[in-house]
Amino acid sequence: MNGKAETEAMIVTDEEHEILAYLMEKERQVQFKSRTIKPRQSADPAPLSFAQQRLWFVEQMSSAGAAYNWSIAFRISGELEAELVDKSLSEIIRRHEVLRSTFRVEDDEPFQFVNPPEPFHAEFISLENLPAEEGEKEVRRMVYRAKSDTFDLETGPLIKARLLGLGPDRHVLILSMHHVVSDGWSLNLLMREFSALYEAFRNGTDTLPELSVQYADYAIWQRDWLTGDELKRQLDYWRGQLDNLTTLDLPTDRRRPSVQSFNGAQKFLALKPDCSQSIRRLAQQSGVTLFIQLLAAFVVLLHKYSGQDDIVVGSPVSNRGEVELERLIGFFVNMMVLRTDTSGDPSFRELLGRVKDTALAAYDHQDLPFERLVEELDMDRDLSRNPLFQVSFALQEKQQSGEVKLDSGMTLSPMSMDMPTARFDLEVFVTEGPQEMGIIAVYNTDLFDGGTIEQLLNHYQVLLQGIVAEPERPISELSMLGSEERHMLLEEWTRTATDYPREASVTALFEEQVLMAPEAIALEYEGETLSYA
Repeated sequence: MNGKAETEAMIVTDEEHEILAYLMEKERQVQFKSRTIKPRQSADPAPLSFAQQRLWFVEQMSSAGAAYNWSIAFRISGELEAELVDKSLSEIIRRHEVLRSTFRVEDDEPFQFVNPPEPFHAEFISLENLPAEEGEKEVRRMVYRAKSDTFDLETGPLIKARLLGLGPDRHVLILSMHHVVSDGWSLNLLMREFSALYEAFRNGTDTLPELSVQYADYAIWQRDWLTGDELKRQLDYWRGQLDNLTTLDLPTDRRRPSVQSFNGAQKFLALKPDCSQSIRRLAQQSGVTLFIQLLAAFVVLLHKYSGQDDIVVGSPVSNRGEVELERLIGFFVNMMVLRTDTSGDPSFRELLGRVKDTALAAYDHQDLPFERLVEELDMDRDLSRNPLFQVSFALQEKQQSGEVKLDSGMTLSPMSMDMPTARFDLEVFVTEGPQEMGIIAVYNTDLFDGGTIEQLLNHYQVLLQGIVAEPERPISELSMLGSEERHMLLEEWTRTATDYPREASVTALFEEQVLMAPEAIALEYEGETLSYA
């Protein structure tokens, strides 16, 4: 795609083939500027990338706290040399300048300053004297604590490490970083580099080759490249696509705070194996990627929950189109805004086509940073919610066991990480395994109860089952109610005999419900909903 010989190093998943074919066709129609990233010639402070700049502003204006942290933890089995852990981490930080960068203001503009490399030390915490069960509890507590780490962007460092000792050959390494210097791709890259460097230092062999560019080079290149005709092409598309955008209003359990909070929790649902296989088959038969199939079903779910036809969802893209960036730790991920029109009660098959067209066009204009888009649209800032979208959706790539086995006999095994913070009202991730899929929902606890999100996940599964059974049905006829819930609604809840306080009128009881949950659905009829407010 970028006219480089190194493109064979790119890993193209099945989900990307359709996107690549579309973009290659479009590339014949558009003359792109050169996308070669060159190393900067001086060590002067560099501008922030657009993504970094928005995150920096969020830090200055709100109480985001630990909402924008990334962390990873993995168990290490086998004989471990703690000094080699420090040496390996020090080398990673030396290689990737962004991990030793700090952020300060000069002439009213934020800049990133690269600091000289220094020895880095993981905090060692011995748990060997604790009983096995207590030790595991402490491990979970420390992993959770890492998600709540706070960082000072001005003074740094923006990476922390803890090494927990459970026994002579049992350890847990926990790493946390601020999002301004990392993303999800970076965490996987960091784990791979740590494994390679630890083994190289242990065996006295060559370490990793030097990086050709650094994150600051990318930030400079991005600001230079995204100008002129290319900026106009991207902006023209997004201005048209997002004209007269409506806010997605999902029913919440509590009134929205005046300033967005980031208090979060997560729920998980494993899709039934037969449902997972049926979803894959329908995607193949429909000629769409699995992501588009799942996204279209999610759009139907949001349509039913909100009663709105204009459905807006955010979706992350890695934004590492240049080969040089694939091996670089840093904040590259971009959020695309996917807007779908569900009006006219289309069949699911027809809606699938709409979602496909929207997604492919968005991928063709994915280089415009979300932060720049918000800036250019000049929207009134609503501190109570994320701009442009409040719900995000993503399909995570197939994961194997994730274990890394070193020649020395040591094994690194990633640990699952719960997310105690929520960047949006709701984030949904579908994880794809060899046989079945799972759904993770990260939600804002100031808006939703856990039971509400569990119900939403169950509704999504029932909806998927109905879609694969009858994809030609109009979306209004696709049910999201399971048999038990349907029985409860039609049988149990129609038995209305109950005791109410004699001193309270019906009007007073209704007003009490309005105060408790104004956005909750009070009435639903023929696809239309009415909230208590």
